[in-house]
Amino acid sequence: MRRWLVVLGVLAVVGIGAAVYFLKPVTGPARDLTLVGDAERGNYLIRLGGCIACHTDAASGRAFLAGGAGLTTPFGTFVPPNITSDPTAGIGDWTLAQFSDAMSNGMGPQGHLYPAFPYENYTRMSDQEIADLYAALMATEPVSEPAAASQVPFPFNIRLAMAGWKNLFFSPARFVPEEGRSEAYNRGEYLAYGPAHCVACHTPRNALGALDWGKALTGSPGGTGGKAPAITRDALLGQGYDQDLLAQTLLDGFTPGFDVLGGPMGEVIADSTSQWTEADRAAIAEYMLTE
Repeated sequence: MRRWLVVLGVLAVVGIGAAVYFLKPVTGPARDLTLVGDAERGNYLIRLGGCIACHTDAASGRAFLAGGAGLTTPFGTFVPPNITSDPTAGIGDWTLAQFSDAMSNGMGPQGHLYPAFPYENYTRMSDQEIADLYAALMATEPVSEPAAASQVPFPFNIRLAMAGWKNLFFSPARFVPEEGRSEAYNRGEYLAYGPAHCVACHTPRNALGALDWGKALTGSPGGTGGKAPAITRDALLGQGYDQDLLAQTLLDGFTPGFDVLGGPMGEVIADSTSQWTEADRAAIAEYMLTE
């Protein structure tokens, strides 16, 4: 009997230890929340970060940033929410601190956020960019109609489980430029891994939906991130790209093979990369095609 009590005691200690580990908060460096945001700069970040393609379902007649089409994954269908300034249907009642926590740590007022929202990438943004983007979203036209509800079955609808996922797979941190690289190269790397989140779509994920960072940009066969081709240097060179051609494709969608990119990438080009500065398109092309 005493032996069983010892075994039960050990199991209890192990269980408590596991719970403490998997439920502990995962947060990055503290943000400076005293910064004043600039809505004009933030409007550019809306285009830079792909907010429109995800949060505007134009095909269904939804208003600007009032909710996107569902993203189908093995864990359910996630519908990008209304992020207009409406205080009820949108995020108009969020404070800068709450917005920063969502963007940086994947924690919203409703609890843990699913990585279908790419906070793994947005966490790399600077404090000023977070303040600027918040200012821009708070200045949007409010839309009082909420987005459709996500369809996430049990047990994936238990948000608390995301605490364990974060402890396993999420390491929030700000972007650090590579020493010895050009300013444009570092800007391109920041865009690909940060706000533009190219890596989120073009990288395979494991069975739990986490990015396989060791295979970054090698393409996604489908599943959580959807199907997307490899965009490594070798893959792009094999398709006939050089830096100028890649930057041009991000502007007009035409490939070196005289094709036109459509589908999700076509939406990204229309709503995002075609509206970037020429310097940002050149920067990401330099990063992608430099050894």
